[in-house]
Amino acid sequence: MNLFLETTATTGTGTVELLSTLALPVLLLVVFYFFMIRPQNKKEKKANEMRNSIEVGDGIVTIGGIVGHVASIKEDTFVLETGADRVKIRFKRWAIQEVEKLNLDGDKAESKPAK
Repeated sequence: MNLFLETTATTGTGTVELLSTLALPVLLLVVFYFFMIRPQNKKEKKANEMRNSIEVGDGIVTIGGIVGHVASIKEDTFVLETGADRVKIRFKRWAIQEVEKLNLDGDKAESKPAK
């Protein structure tokens, strides 16, 4: 009979130890999600919205540092017109780092970096 009581007592503490052992990794995963994964997802969503909002005539800075104006837009690409010699280069949308919306006067209205 004493053997039975000792077994149930150790089983109870074994469950508590198991729960406390699993609690720390679960807590770390939750903290990791809220401090690392969630902000990164928000940043990517904001950058995608900015890249999808470009219009013909907007000023663009690419991730490579090329500056110009959007000449045309296709599904996932756009043509960037650079400089006074009107050189045209085709880029993928993901290459946009910053969009500068222009007023009718040609002045910069707002700037949307992809941060």
